[in-house]
Amino acid sequence: MSKTTSHSHDWHRQDVMAAIRKKGTTLAELGRHHGYESPAALYNVFKMPYPKVERIIATFLELEPQQIWPSRYQKTAIDFKASKTAMH
Repeated sequence: MSKTTSHSHDWHRQDVMAAIRKKGTTLAELGRHHGYESPAALYNVFKMPYPKVERIIATFLELEPQQIWPSRYQKTAIDFKASKTAMH
């Protein structure tokens, strides 16, 4: 899957769900395994940053969250550098 090597684009939600299915489960089942009663809670990861769920999905796929959602983490790194510079 070409998305695994991309550093500028987040994976499409269907690519994430397909990768999970290829490993033998669904996003809803993965959520239940981690204590989420409502599968909707995990689907929020496709609408907004949700670090805890990003980590659950990435760990299951044997990846880092930054590999799946690089835009969410590049911004964080830039914001951190900017705030650190402003402090000096």
